[in-house]
Amino acid sequence: MLNLLLAASAACLAVVAAAAQQDQHRWLEQLGSAEVKAWVDARNAECTAALTKSERFAALHRRQLEVAHDPGAIPEVDRVGEHFYQVWADAEHPRGLLRRTPAAAFLAGEPAWQTVIDVGALAEEEHENWVFARVLWLRPDHDRLLLALSRGGRDATVVREFDVTTKRLVEGGFQVPEGKTQIAWRDRDAVFVGTDFGPGSLTDAGYPRQVKLWRRGTPLAAATTIAECEQTHLGVLAWRDPTPGHERDFVSSSPTMFTTRVAVLRAGATVPIDKPDSATVTPFGEWFLFRLRGDWQVGERTFVAGSLLASKAEAFLAGEREFDVLFAPSERVSLAGFQTTRHHVLLNLLDNLRSRVLTVTADEHGWHCRPLPGVPENGLASARAVDDLAGDDYLLTCSDFLTPTGLWAGTVGGGAPKLVAQQATLFAAQGLVIEQLSAKSADGTTVPYFVVRRESMPRDGENPTLLYAHGGFEQRMVPGYSPTLGAGWLERGGVYALACVRGGGEFGPEWHQAAVREGRQRSVQDLAAVAADLVARKFTTPRRLGVQGASNGGLLVGNLLTHAPASFGAAVCQSPLLDMQHYSHWLAGASWVGEYGDPDVAADWAWLQRLSPYHSLKPGVQYPRLLLMAASQDDRVHPAHARKMWARLHDLQQPVLLYENPEGGHELAATEEQAAFLRAMLYEFLWQELGG
Repeated sequence: MLNLLLAASAACLAVVAAAAQQDQHRWLEQLGSAEVKAWVDARNAECTAALTKSERFAALHRRQLEVAHDPGAIPEVDRVGEHFYQVWADAEHPRGLLRRTPAAAFLAGEPAWQTVIDVGALAEEEHENWVFARVLWLRPDHDRLLLALSRGGRDATVVREFDVTTKRLVEGGFQVPEGKTQIAWRDRDAVFVGTDFGPGSLTDAGYPRQVKLWRRGTPLAAATTIAECEQTHLGVLAWRDPTPGHERDFVSSSPTMFTTRVAVLRAGATVPIDKPDSATVTPFGEWFLFRLRGDWQVGERTFVAGSLLASKAEAFLAGEREFDVLFAPSERVSLAGFQTTRHHVLLNLLDNLRSRVLTVTADEHGWHCRPLPGVPENGLASARAVDDLAGDDYLLTCSDFLTPTGLWAGTVGGGAPKLVAQQATLFAAQGLVIEQLSAKSADGTTVPYFVVRRESMPRDGENPTLLYAHGGFEQRMVPGYSPTLGAGWLERGGVYALACVRGGGEFGPEWHQAAVREGRQRSVQDLAAVAADLVARKFTTPRRLGVQGASNGGLLVGNLLTHAPASFGAAVCQSPLLDMQHYSHWLAGASWVGEYGDPDVAADWAWLQRLSPYHSLKPGVQYPRLLLMAASQDDRVHPAHARKMWARLHDLQQPVLLYENPEGGHELAATEEQAAFLRAMLYEFLWQELGG
């Protein structure tokens, strides 16, 4: 199949150039067009007629609603002052609310939740389709927050100041109109803000290119510009580190999604932090922590990509270059992330895709590393700080494909953490097992993947199997408990495979960088290798194999569809990128040129044209049936990618369905009810096509 993939890539080149010149579907790129809306409505009607009329769909929909509305779900919680806060949505509050419980009650496993902000009630009062986006707390006072609200799930938000004590919006407080705003508290009476200030204030990607200091009681238009970036950069922002004794203001510009230039703001001037653009910097008390995406040569020392370094902040700004290595990667051990408490650094590692958590601490003798107690050996575990200003408390979440998520609370140095919440078992996992396997890609690279299946499953190649992958932007595909997957697929006898292809971050930055720009085909070859391995091991056959991907994963699946259509039986692309000739001119697309390349540059288009599924379709080929899912209000990936792919496949008389949700941003749905409906359609499609 890999030879077929490579041959197909070469064979399609002749039709690519012609297709790129004659695009009959550009009209589907319009947003807000009545004609396009009517076209979308027709596609939605076709899709719902095909997928929502069966008893099986009704059962799938009921189960998805059940797991979505489970009262024991464990979303993120944050310690703010004497309370834990949680963003919550359920059947009675589909638009989300912010609620809190006294910290002592939460840690005792007996939370007493009180509503602070009901977004649904606010939406009804203001006749808006508000969806909860995020909050930004004023620290260390904790009595005010900046509330970001999204219309229908868009990335763009409206920002308002909220008084937690009175539980009311602050009259005359900070308010920013809808936009892809970057905002942060500077102090109680000032914020750093970047938004749409008019012509020239946004980058090509649609993000702020200016950041300003806005003082309370003055109009937004009077805010003072403190920094700006190039028009072609991703954007710029500023923030304050409020650590007592180490208060500093920072400004950061991003030439690309994976590069930053950071400076300290002092007396109206900027003091650059002299680091590689590919490295990030995090203030930690008297230290700067540098996380490397590329090698860093400092004098005679070379610090390798994937490392985490520490340097005394003031000495570094003065020109000294003394570093302590807090973490250095090995071939299959990478830094998944890190968090800082008041006195410690929590390292979340992936060791051959299994979690380890370490604590690193500095004293007068240097840095010391210890394992965090109570972390399970298998599955996914992640530790994060509770309040990095207040102390050394942390929360630890643990799960795997079959084990409901548990939440533990502890203090660094205080022994094993205590279980404070456990998600309910939401699907029938009895008799299911997890395997970690690997496949060989076209260039000999070992590509790991996970399989979840019934232990008694016959190895006869007749098992309906769903293969999921992402393969981009350094995102990691790791085990985790998914009640929606369990209820829709696993408990009905389906096999699930999760592929860790290049382009992701499972093994650090080099694993990601191997599949960017002209190396993009490696992620496609990796996915093809896993698909072939599933067949070779007799889990399934191409006829019973489905592939699924979202966003960049939709691009990955689209390439498998166009270059190796005989290798599987059905495909699902959600919020996908598919037209790589125009992606950089739509919405946030310009911010991804560093990942994919620039189609307006001839040398880049030379490889992009082979990796543009929309342009790689050709007559005379039988493609597997494709389900496309998009959202009309997605302001990150343009819904035209899915629309145009449907239109071209329809022109070729190929089997294809499209559902475009009128609400919902990049995540496709604005409420859990909408999400449950979409997931039920997805699983109904897969069961129709793959059998079972």
